[in-house]
Amino acid sequence: MAEKGNKETMKKSKLAMVTAAVLSASLALAGCGGGGGNSANEKDDGSLMKVDVYDDLANYQGIQKGWFAKMVKDKFNIQLNMISPNVAGGGSTLFDTRSAAGNLGDLVITGAGNGRLTKLIKAHLIDDMTPYLKNAKNIKKYKTATDALNKLSGQSSGVWGVPQSVSTKSPTDPSEGNEPVFGPYIRWDYYREIGYPKFNNLDDFLQVLKQMQDKARAETGDKNVYAFSLFKDWDGNMMNNAKQPTTYFGYDEMGFVLAKADGSDYQSVTKKGGMYEKALQFFNKANQMGLVDPESSTQNYDTMSAKYQQGKILFSFWSYLGPAAYNTTENKAQGKGYMLAPMGDMKIFSYGATPNGGAAIIAVGSKAKNKQRLVNFIDWLYSKEGVYAMAGSVKGMNFDIKDGKPELTDFGKKLQSDKSSKVSAQFGGGSYSDGVSALNFTTELATDIDPDTKEPYDSSMWKSTIDQFSNSALDKDWSEHMDGAKTSMQYLEKANKLMIAPGSSFIQPDESSQISTLRGQVKTEIVNTSWKAVFAKDDNEFNSLMDGMRSKVDGLGFKQVLDVDMKNAKDQNTARINIKKQFANREASEGN
Repeated sequence: MAEKGNKETMKKSKLAMVTAAVLSASLALAGCGGGGGNSANEKDDGSLMKVDVYDDLANYQGIQKGWFAKMVKDKFNIQLNMISPNVAGGGSTLFDTRSAAGNLGDLVITGAGNGRLTKLIKAHLIDDMTPYLKNAKNIKKYKTATDALNKLSGQSSGVWGVPQSVSTKSPTDPSEGNEPVFGPYIRWDYYREIGYPKFNNLDDFLQVLKQMQDKARAETGDKNVYAFSLFKDWDGNMMNNAKQPTTYFGYDEMGFVLAKADGSDYQSVTKKGGMYEKALQFFNKANQMGLVDPESSTQNYDTMSAKYQQGKILFSFWSYLGPAAYNTTENKAQGKGYMLAPMGDMKIFSYGATPNGGAAIIAVGSKAKNKQRLVNFIDWLYSKEGVYAMAGSVKGMNFDIKDGKPELTDFGKKLQSDKSSKVSAQFGGGSYSDGVSALNFTTELATDIDPDTKEPYDSSMWKSTIDQFSNSALDKDWSEHMDGAKTSMQYLEKANKLMIAPGSSFIQPDESSQISTLRGQVKTEIVNTSWKAVFAKDDNEFNSLMDGMRSKVDGLGFKQVLDVDMKNAKDQNTARINIKKQFANREASEGN
């Protein structure tokens, strides 16, 4: 899927990143402003309208460019002006300032959780869309999702926003496309050169990576090739890099809890011998074997990413890291690149599709003019054409329909290896990548099926695309050793190596300031000790550091925070169970 800021998209759009933003007293101040804008009966002369979009997910600030800008202007005579906290320095400053002024934006994209949606409504910063929904067939299609938002905010009626990532698929279907969110990726060419040794667990994996590193250094003469390279940028409640191996066994984080996708286990990250400690031991053992880049504790994501572009790191945490940086058409033709590794005992955590949507919403600002036009625009974003556009595809530009099936145009094929390719003036000009929607907001899941073509909206998942672009020397060799699968998800599903967490719309409730304060102190200790543990000189130092960390966080009130997180983790699982039941009942009802 084409998106701005690829390396940040996963991080910024994850539920926790959206909903954890600090809410300010400025919301209460904004309540004095009351409503605004126009009524449903106000005349709109149709003239060019500059629309301020406050967007917590955006990684771009300023006027939308290129092909998406042309689509929006041609259809609605709207010019999107992105207001992005991520670009403006992060934190809550921009949100606080605009809220205090009583005007967050004409359109608002933000998290619904932690009490934010309720406060936005009470502070009159967003408006009910109901008066403008007469012809909004796409928004109405997701009434169960907007009703779920009302329940979250305590409203008995109204449409106060439309959630992201709504889906027509079952919550037990994976939401991902060809690649899972999580998964161990390796330089497959060096794996091939050492004879494709089988490995069943993380300990075996280290031995394989050691052989790969030795082979790579011998071939290149470069002593700066490493199996692992780490970074600190995304550390939160725990060391982000250490969390990743736990996902290969079905776990994901909820605060200081690692919760299994099927609800069978909940572990504190401080548990002695637990999954988090095992992950830290994995990296510590790797370091003792000389497999960890010594610059790991001082570099940032960008510095590390450059090493992947050079193919100098042999293991990648995600498909959007190593493969995205190194798997060029030229490298793949030579049989070189990163591919999913076949670890024997892995059961990778997968996010299920979300019938009721995800954590973020798009809403209409209370002070906006021409609200009918804005609601029409939102409705279009959830139409088939809009979903294709948000997934990076425009009919006639980079794809067409042939014999009822979607196929890439010559320009679309060119984009597979060069997203900076120039778009024709007919579709807005400029580079393709600059024209991608700056909203960075998924309306309907791109993995959902277009009922007309019976294929997903995501162009990378089309049969025609897979058939054409899985024929490189790298892809063919990987497929031959992965039971004939042509994509990572095909392999994982066929080999029963996925553990799908049903896609509920559960959002963490707001936590008290006391818990937030304690959390801040505890996570600092956990993260700092985790990094020290990875680079401990031996097992004795590692164990001493971990025992010391457990003792310190207990003294900082860790149990109080853990109790909150444990309840949230179990409530999330209850929500997952409920959405499975709701979807089954809905299917049965529609079937009758």
